[in-house]
Amino acid sequence: VNVLRGDMSLVGPRPALPWEVELFPVSASSRFLVRPGLTGLWQISGRNRLTMVDGLRLDVEYVAKCALRTDLLILLFTPLTLLRGGAR
Repeated sequence: VNVLRGDMSLVGPRPALPWEVELFPVSASSRFLVRPGLTGLWQISGRNRLTMVDGLRLDVEYVAKCALRTDLLILLFTPLTLLRGGAR
């Protein structure tokens, strides 16, 4: 529903809770330049196995490389990651 309303994108940094944002370093501020997404580079790269700093670094990397090709690859790898259990 949020994607259809335009509040979110299919791919992008996951939305953060206000208390989480307070903990983010200034170096992660570029993650707010794009709409949050249902899946993203952080999610297909290990999600809960990564530290918050590592995940934020991936969010910043995604924003820097934001392109249709990157989004399509993330959309392709999301179900594969879920099926193999690598997103836990």
